[in-house]
Amino acid sequence: MKRLSLVLVLVALAATLTAAAPVRDHDLTPEDYFSQVWLSGSAVSPDGKHVAYTERRWDKVADKRLSEIWLTDTSRGDAQRVTFDGGSKWGVQWSPDSKWIYFASVRKRPDAKGAPYNGKAQVWRMGVTGGEPVPVTRLEDGVGHFVVSHDGDALYYTTKKEAVLAPWKGLKSAHSGVEYGHGVHDFTQLWALDMRTWRSRQLADTGRVVAHIAVSPDERRVAAITKPDATLLTGEGWSRVDVWDVASGDMTTVTPKGWRKGHPSPYGWLNPLTWSRDGDALATTVDFDGYPSEVLVVEWHQGQPALRQLERPDSVHVWGGLSWRGKSRDLMLIGESKARRHIYTVKVGKKVAYKQLTRGDVVVDHYSLDRSGKTLVASISTPTEGADLQVVSASGALKQITEVNPQMSSWKLPQLSIVSWKGADGVPVEGILELPPSYRPSDGPLPMIVQIHGGPTSATTYRFQYWIYGRGIFAAKGYAVLSPNYRGSTGYGDTFMTQLVGRENDVEVKDILAGVDAMVARGIADPKRLGVTGWSNGGYLTNCLITKTTRFKAASSGAGVIHQVMQWAIEDTPGHVINYMEGLPWDKPKAYRHGSPLWDLSKVTTPTVIHMGENDPRVPLAHAQTLYRGLHVYLGVDAELLVYPGAGHGLTTYKHRNAKLLWDIAWFDHYLGVSPSEDGPKPAKD
Repeated sequence: MKRLSLVLVLVALAATLTAAAPVRDHDLTPEDYFSQVWLSGSAVSPDGKHVAYTERRWDKVADKRLSEIWLTDTSRGDAQRVTFDGGSKWGVQWSPDSKWIYFASVRKRPDAKGAPYNGKAQVWRMGVTGGEPVPVTRLEDGVGHFVVSHDGDALYYTTKKEAVLAPWKGLKSAHSGVEYGHGVHDFTQLWALDMRTWRSRQLADTGRVVAHIAVSPDERRVAAITKPDATLLTGEGWSRVDVWDVASGDMTTVTPKGWRKGHPSPYGWLNPLTWSRDGDALATTVDFDGYPSEVLVVEWHQGQPALRQLERPDSVHVWGGLSWRGKSRDLMLIGESKARRHIYTVKVGKKVAYKQLTRGDVVVDHYSLDRSGKTLVASISTPTEGADLQVVSASGALKQITEVNPQMSSWKLPQLSIVSWKGADGVPVEGILELPPSYRPSDGPLPMIVQIHGGPTSATTYRFQYWIYGRGIFAAKGYAVLSPNYRGSTGYGDTFMTQLVGRENDVEVKDILAGVDAMVARGIADPKRLGVTGWSNGGYLTNCLITKTTRFKAASSGAGVIHQVMQWAIEDTPGHVINYMEGLPWDKPKAYRHGSPLWDLSKVTTPTVIHMGENDPRVPLAHAQTLYRGLHVYLGVDAELLVYPGAGHGLTTYKHRNAKLLWDIAWFDHYLGVSPSEDGPKPAKD
């Protein structure tokens, strides 16, 4: 009888577990893309008990993603939404007693007196128990950057003040309706608001543009990344770190003149600053196009700052997320290695030691710590799960505390794997392969789309991802999708990355084509039904590939460069081009020509749909217009040009992303024979 009871219990338990397991019976559709929620930031409360985080959801009527702040318990994970106005929100921070949440937002609702806010960013505060957010600032021109002090008694923030500089100051002031190339700037002022007396005082009129601020916990010092003007161009080679003494107002530049000489390129980007608990160490990272990122630490000894570049392992690319852990001199950061992103601790002493904290096939997008450094919460995704917040233990164990995309539990997911092949020069290259959910090797070769990541100082990561640039939806429709981490990608060592410098439109193209050959040889890809797509540098490589071979039967080129001299001349970050071309156009004319697919455009036969934002500063519209004119007007190749009104380098509206997604699906379906559209061009008669 006891045995029968035990059997019944086991059967019941098995039935319960079976019932709890998700049933994946839903085929992905384009509409599913817009059902996804994105986690754009999080902050652990100082006591470690809660996490405030920002969710972004698509709103079809508003034609954009709206952001709201949510709150969850780090032990139970009972998430609750705490804002409801739909305005943009960022910079979530806590009061030291863990009772208040601060954030920046552009809110257009009226204030208590019925007067509307002016549509400028202000700092807001709300209690963790709920209630309507109240404005902490009401500045006419709004707030730029802000930091709540360690003790919660002060708010440090920046504002703008226009300045007209000599020479020609008189004419520029008299004709202010004209936009000038230089000499008219919105320089930054640095302020401190005492939240006991509610009086503000100006700490500095910087005479420069501040890109980021950080306040030491003891409030002795305020550090800022500054640059000569507001353009991105000056951020990549002329930025520096300035530190103000709060008591005296004195400023010291802690990145002394010539500090870039030890770097592989002068065109590096300084990233957000972080202070140690004792206020005597300041850390940042510097990123380069084409070269590995570096970690920089400024340490004060007897009141004098000294800049130091930390050693790092060749196998780990410093991806971001720099912070000090509690009271220690241990740094934490996110490092990328072979298509995964993990959290690392870095012991900062005479010797520098890196230790990997998270394990397995995970991709960390961002994380936050409580004040003690003991409670660590990270946004993590895997090959089978979208991003959610996870509490990370000291041993690296994970405990999920959110489920922001419950609808994904019914989705039929693509089969993901990491594949490798020999690229140019026999160098091993990896990529992410997506196959249809029910695919079996006996099904034979599939139409395959090569999806190329941007950057190129980036990588496609090993995780489930449904986005408008190719991943997710095409496997659901019966395609194989290969995302190659070609030469120049991050996470495969310094040499692998830097081998692209001086070899664009060459070594990485060979890497990608070798990957296509490998998939054909393995019986995965049908050589007669190949497509290629990419955005930004992926669009550039799409342009390169269709000039190198006629094997691709369809292409989607998004925000892609066609001419390197034009790109250097009109983009907002020309250091990117200078690094890869190894010089300026008049010094390296052959390199600029070799790196430009324009000169081989006459070889193209691939039907190509071209996407471009009207106001893209990174890859301006002229590139797409040039490609389209060459293909459509002069070469007679089937081409369509889609210009998205008002859009920048990324598409941000519902309508634009929906159009991009549906056009690409229709284009590849038609030309790769999956579901030819009657609306498309008819095959030519023999």
